[in-house]
Order: sequence, then C-alpha cells, then structure tokens
Amino acid sequence: MKKLIALFLSLTMAASLAACGGSASSAASSAASTADSTAASSEAASTAEGEDPYAALGDFTMVVGHAQPEGNPRFVSMEQFAKDVSEATNGHVTVEVYGNGQLGTEKEMLEQVVAGTIQGMRGGQFDFSPRLLMFTLPFLTQTRAQVTALLQSDLAKSVCAEAEAETGTVIINLCDAGGYRQFSNSKHPITKPDDLKGLKMRTNGMKTIDMTFQALGATTTTIPYSDLYMGLKTGVADGQENPWVNVQGMKFYEVQQYFTEVNYQFHPDPFYVNATWWNSLPEEYRTIISDCATKMGEYNDQLIDENSEAAKQAIIDAGCEIYEPTDEEIAAFQEAVQGVYDQCIEEGICTADELAQMQQIVANAK
Repeated sequence: MKKLIALFLSLTMAASLAACGGSASSAASSAASTADSTAASSEAASTAEGEDPYAALGDFTMVVGHAQPEGNPRFVSMEQFAKDVSEATNGHVTVEVYGNGQLGTEKEMLEQVVAGTIQGMRGGQFDFSPRLLMFTLPFLTQTRAQVTALLQSDLAKSVCAEAEAETGTVIINLCDAGGYRQFSNSKHPITKPDDLKGLKMRTNGMKTIDMTFQALGATTTTIPYSDLYMGLKTGVADGQENPWVNVQGMKFYEVQQYFTEVNYQFHPDPFYVNATWWNSLPEEYRTIISDCATKMGEYNDQLIDENSEAAKQAIIDAGCEIYEPTDEEIAAFQEAVQGVYDQCIEEGICTADELAQMQQIVANAK
C-alpha cells in the first residue's frame, strides 16, 4: 500500500514539474515574441520617420491673396499651387489662398505683403515695381510665344530681382495675368482711334493704360477691379479694358454692349512674396515652392489659352457685339499710340536699350 502511495506521489510531482516547466517555456516564448514585436514597431517608426525628410524643418503657413473669382485661370492655378506645395512638403507647408478680393484690393494686398501681414499675393499691381510696366507697352507682342519669351527672358529676371531691394518682396513667378486685353464700352462700337474720343475709360491706375487711352483721345478714371462692375453699371465709367476671361468671370458683359478685339496689351502677373518670410524658410522649402510656382505659371497660361475663345463666345451669346478690326485698322491703333513708347523712356519705366532688347526678344520668338 505504501509503495502505491509513493508511486502516486512521484507521478504527481513529475506532472507538477512538467507543468511548471511548460509555463516557464511559454513565458520565455511570450517575452521573446513581445521583444520581437517591440523591435519591429521601433524599426517601422524609424522607417516612417526616414520617409519624411522635411519633418525636422518645421511647419509653415503661407497666406496668399488675389482678386480673381472662382473659375478664372488665376484662381484655378493658385488652388493647384496650394495642393502641389502641400504634397511636395508632406504637408509641412500649408498655402491658404484667398481669392475674389477677400483680402482687399490688389494694391491693398501688395501693401500687406510688403508689411508682412500676409506672405504673398498674385496680380498685375505694379505701384511698388513700376519697371515691370515696360512689358505692358501697347502692341508690343502679338502671340503667346512672344509673351512667354519676354516673361522668361533675362531682362524680366533682372527687373524682378530689383523688386526685393526696392519693395522688400521677392517675385517667385511671372506669368500672364489673363491674356490679351480688349476694349469695351456702353456707347458705340470702337472701330478706329477716333471712336475713343469723348469716352471715359476705366483704368486700374496703371500708367501705360492711362497713356494709351489718352493717346487715343479718351479720358480715364481709376476704379479698383472689385468695384468695376458697379462703376460701369452706374456710369462712373463708359468703358474699360480687360481680357476675355476676366470679362466673363466678372460678368462685365452685363453692363457693356460693345467690344473690340484689339489685343493691344498683355499684363505680367507677378507672384509677390514677403522677402523676410521667404528668406526665413529652409532652402529645401524655397526650392519646392519655386518649382511649384513655375508649374503654376505654366498651368495658368495654358488655362488662359484654352478658355479665352470660350469666354469670348459666352460674351457673344450674352448679346454683346464684338468688332474684329482688320490688319489695316489695327495698324491705325498702333500708329496712334507710338508716343507711349517715348513717354515710358522719358519716365524711366524702361531705357531705349531695354526697349530694343524687348523688340529683339519678340522678333526672335517662335
């Protein structure tokens, strides 16, 4: 009997030891598994951190304003610019775009950029960089290729570089503000220079527009872009000048009846950025933003070319008259404004040498 009890106790202890041994083995295995998992997680986190080369550069916000409404090439290309910058910096640079004049007139927005209240603005505002007006001489170009050649020329780069020293801004891109500009009014068709005599034409205060209209016999009045529709509707001005895409986007065709496709001028569209803010950015971000701005400018000009004819047709469909001058009639307008070139040289907007450079660039453009 004692032997049986001893045998039973021996078997029980063996089973208990086996059980204890099994628990120890399981715990060791679990600990090893946990360690492996922790190491894997750490490695994954390290890899994820390595995939974001901009994480250590900090986060920045770029507030940018412009005057154009939704659907305009400037509006669309600015929205794309914001997306491109965010994607290229892994979200570390956020571009907040305020279109449709939400931040004020173009002049007010440029003043905010100079003061550092906002970081950037796009628009044909040259009060602080008047030498850019040299590219707005009437009838200087006739084709998209010529416009592009001028805006990408060394001369244009040199003029843009002057802006930082004079205004505390950096121009990171120079594209087309909307395409070739046309005349319109509410009184009668404009088919020759004399038809402008006695008309009060709105300008944005740009010297070359004032000079051109005055050379053609019109008087001028300055009205901010955001107020232009009401200015035309109430008769503050008889007429205005703008590209087809702007006329459609701002619905000027509702308050103007007679249009003339004169293609007399294009406007550069500088992208001004506060120089102090710009220079505070890491070099990597400046490179990315500059590259995205170049893409934005190309996309903007493409949209203008694609949309101009459709905008013109929409104006016709609205019941407006569009007069298309003959080559001989255009020559008469060109002849009437030749004095504007001399005025620009006299006022220091450009030199005679720079005018010759521009004319050579245009002649060589393909």
